[in-house]
Amino acid sequence: MNPENAWRHLRGLTPLSLCDWPGRPCCVVFLGGCNLRCPTCHNAALAWDMESQPQLPQARLKAFLSSRARWLSGVTVSGGEPTNVPGIGMILHEISASGLPIKLDTNAMRPDVVEALLTEGLVEFFSVDVKGPFDQYPALTGGAVTEEDARRNLSRIFALAEARPEAFAFRTTLVPQLSDRDLTTVRGMLPAGFTLATQDYKTPRRPHALADSEARRTTGNMVQ
Repeated sequence: MNPENAWRHLRGLTPLSLCDWPGRPCCVVFLGGCNLRCPTCHNAALAWDMESQPQLPQARLKAFLSSRARWLSGVTVSGGEPTNVPGIGMILHEISASGLPIKLDTNAMRPDVVEALLTEGLVEFFSVDVKGPFDQYPALTGGAVTEEDARRNLSRIFALAEARPEAFAFRTTLVPQLSDRDLTTVRGMLPAGFTLATQDYKTPRRPHALADSEARRTTGNMVQ
């Protein structure tokens, strides 16, 4: 596999975040591209048109990690959807060389990749975005995922979480389509012992807004 296929997805870096990995000051690496088309996406340009965002050179990320790792407690890899990046392991190996643990944000629709990254020890912690009840996935993902696919993929993720509970957390964004009853349904879907974190939905202020998954900042912040 050509390494450039992975590294071309590297589109942004936030040098410091105190909220992306609770309890750990971390940097956030943003990878472009996504396998969903969620109509409420706050990362639309990064997810669906990553070429519109400046590419972050591999050498710049390596230099940043070399100079800043001592002040960080981890690296969050977000998107877009990181598990949809061809050769994602190449990027994660580069980050791991800094000695920092990795948290990865995922929509759970590539459980095979999640399992491989967990087995290889490349990712310490997964933050899993559960969009809503299984039957609402077609609407919530812009038709990208069927109810059956959502059930199958999330069931595999839930099984991994049962086996490695310390490595997973689950969250749902309170998009307008979801009701209190829907949130109760999602909580019932989770493996025993897990709680559901929720995050507020904020309407994008412009088409294809570039706010991150929690609408706190713009993606693509480059380290100069």
